Amino acid sequence: MAFTHRFDPTVLREYDIRGIVGRTLHPADAFAIGRCFGSVVAREGGSTVAVGYDGRISSPELEPHLVAGLQASGMEVLRIGCGPTPMLYYAATTLPTAGGIMLTGSHNPPDYNGFKMMLHGKPFFGARITDLGRMAGAGDVVPPAEGSARAVDVSAAYLARLVADWDGGDRALEVVWDNGNGAAGAVLERLVRLLPGRHTVLFGEIDGNFPNHHPDPTVPQNLERLIAEVRSRGADLGIAFDGDADRIGVVDDTGEVLFGDQLLVVLARDVLKTHPGATIIADVKASQVLFDEIGRAGGVPLMFKTGHSLIKSKMAEVGCPLAGEMSGHIFFADRWYGFDDALYAAIRLLGILARMDGSLSAVRAALPAVLNTPELRFDCDDTRKFTVIAEVAARLKAAAAIVSDIDGVRVQTDDGWWLLRASNTQAVLVARAEAGSAAGLDRLKAALAAQLQQSGLAAPDFSGAQAGH
Repeated sequence: MAFTHRFDPTVLREYDIRGIVGRTLHPADAFAIGRCFGSVVAREGGSTVAVGYDGRISSPELEPHLVAGLQASGMEVLRIGCGPTPMLYYAATTLPTAGGIMLTGSHNPPDYNGFKMMLHGKPFFGARITDLGRMAGAGDVVPPAEGSARAVDVSAAYLARLVADWDGGDRALEVVWDNGNGAAGAVLERLVRLLPGRHTVLFGEIDGNFPNHHPDPTVPQNLERLIAEVRSRGADLGIAFDGDADRIGVVDDTGEVLFGDQLLVVLARDVLKTHPGATIIADVKASQVLFDEIGRAGGVPLMFKTGHSLIKSKMAEVGCPLAGEMSGHIFFADRWYGFDDALYAAIRLLGILARMDGSLSAVRAALPAVLNTPELRFDCDDTRKFTVIAEVAARLKAAAAIVSDIDGVRVQTDDGWWLLRASNTQAVLVARAEAGSAAGLDRLKAALAAQLQQSGLAAPDFSGAQAGH
């Protein structure tokens, strides 16, 4: 019987394939992804694909169907088992493979799952994901073939490679790690035994129900236990991961959160010592403080679109040694492979701190103080959201405002900046503002609200939205 398949239209996203298991995502979808991706690999001359999966309850059920689909396209499948997404990226990069697929729901609720892919060492996203849907619907796949599958344990090699880049001094750090019951658990427990200093791991057991807190380290309430543990132990810092450990969250020695752009300042200063004049990329949601500090450290700041696949591609294009997003994706091409790896970012951060005389809180406190709104999201028709962005950009440019439209609309004013962008993965508009004073922040909120109202939308609720950063 000829192969055809139709995906739920909501699961084919910009950067990955993602859905609610049993509702929009099923075993047949996993098979179809394998069948179509395997066909892409075969048509481009490849024959081997690495596959990994995270700790979600549904992952062991879906993974065999994904493998079967790849085999049906003639692929040799290297099954690396349960672990963090970066370990799959490492396998796909260092083993003789044409590509890799990670079965993961990332930081989403427990009933979600999805697929992240790479092909020939590069992210597989955007139009290529859309084309998988077309291929499945049309039955546009290579003829059925008998592939093969074998288990490959890359965890020891991955751990050894992580530790190889430890470059700390003699200072013994006390570190608290929050695995959040995510997929890094088993690897993390082994990693801390290889590192100097004193280490405490919270919620190390892999549990797809996430019984202790939601696996998203960018939300401060998810870091409450980590913060309490850092303070009670007098630790030097705390490190948290999302569900598949490609995003990092950091807490300093006083228990204050180090946001993604603040973390990137610390990392960029260190990288620029060995790469003076290098370009450092950050996404459009990052603070102006970050871009200014990169310049002060002798680097060339480059603001780019939000999205881990987009940033990885841009890094390769410009030869950038380091990049990061506000969401906690950190990308090292300096001594590493250019993919987002929270475990590796942690190793590099610990090395920097072990060579420092002072504390992480002192570094944070020395950064220019700003006030900002948290990221605010409000519903908008999926087509209308892009129209709103175009309308706002046109009005502002006509008024001679200082506008960057690389990803939405980012407006620079005397008070600070505000951003309005359309989410690439949801039917929402995203807004954020940052200023050096409360009065300036109020003016930015008012300007943003006025622009939305001119486009016929209700202004987002800014009440209580004034976070120190």
